[in-house]
Amino acid sequence: MHSSLGLAIIVFSGGLIASFAAPMKLSRAWNWENTWLAYATLALVVIPLVLVVWAIPHPIAFYAGIPLSTLLPPLLFGFGWGIAQVTFGLSIARAGMAMAFAIVVGLSSLLGSAIPLAVFHPGDMASRPGAVLLASAVLLFAGLAVYVDADRKRGLSAGGTASTRDVFLSGVLLCIFTGCFGSMINMGFVFGGGIAQQAVRQGIPAGSATLSVWAVVLAAGYLPNLGYTLFLMRKNHSIGLFRRSIARESLLAFVAACLWLFGMLGYGVGASEMGKYGNSIGFAVFMAVMLVWSSVLGLIAGEWKSASSIAQMRMRAGLALIIVSMLVLGISTLVH
Repeated sequence: MHSSLGLAIIVFSGGLIASFAAPMKLSRAWNWENTWLAYATLALVVIPLVLVVWAIPHPIAFYAGIPLSTLLPPLLFGFGWGIAQVTFGLSIARAGMAMAFAIVVGLSSLLGSAIPLAVFHPGDMASRPGAVLLASAVLLFAGLAVYVDADRKRGLSAGGTASTRDVFLSGVLLCIFTGCFGSMINMGFVFGGGIAQQAVRQGIPAGSATLSVWAVVLAAGYLPNLGYTLFLMRKNHSIGLFRRSIARESLLAFVAACLWLFGMLGYGVGASEMGKYGNSIGFAVFMAVMLVWSSVLGLIAGEWKSASSIAQMRMRAGLALIIVSMLVLGISTLVH
């Protein structure tokens, strides 16, 4: 029962996360760096701080009582994931929502599932879970190859020049980098389990205890986002844009922050409910749902409107292979 409930929570949360970039595409008065800084400040600092104060009595004393050795892993993984957050925003701008999510979600899903399994259940790597991961990896890389080729053909059918092809290549490389580093948020949650355990020992419900971990991971992830966006605002002289349409633009950033943050928090609750494989198999299901819905949003936004029928067919085939690779991981938890 708990496993089914956890799976349902994870599916719903994946849909929330996949939608987070849609409000930012409606921004008209701010540059990317303005919108991203507002979104990151709300999603990674302000809202998590409010939730921690609500869920954990005396939060300052709580964190002061946790050993540095327990805090350091989620802090380091959170910082690495924060770098991926910045490059993910750039990946969407360069490669489009559908392409960025396909590569980033695929790689993050595989690494985010394999590493916790290898660290916490190494014996399973030589049994069925390990074989499932290998099969998923083969399907994933085949799907990514087909998807990238489809997007290249989309650029050619749209009359892309050498400069647009360079943007495409840099976008693909950014997506690959982001996918590798993006799995660190799952690592931060997994290796920050000691913080949640400390919260539970103090009488905090398990669902609320996950907030204590997320607050640490997200705060560390905020630092790269802050540094890069401030650098861009200084370079582009765009800090003054905050005065334009501040109510509308701030609302868009707030909606994006809520979609992303509550999707991530929901994943944490769902993974806890799923039990042993919640942080590995559950993560794969979470990513699969994100990929499906983000691809739908990308199609609705017209990102593939100018593509030839062959490119669109290959895009669907690549997407299907990526989804199957992650569903292979997800189905295995139902028959374990």
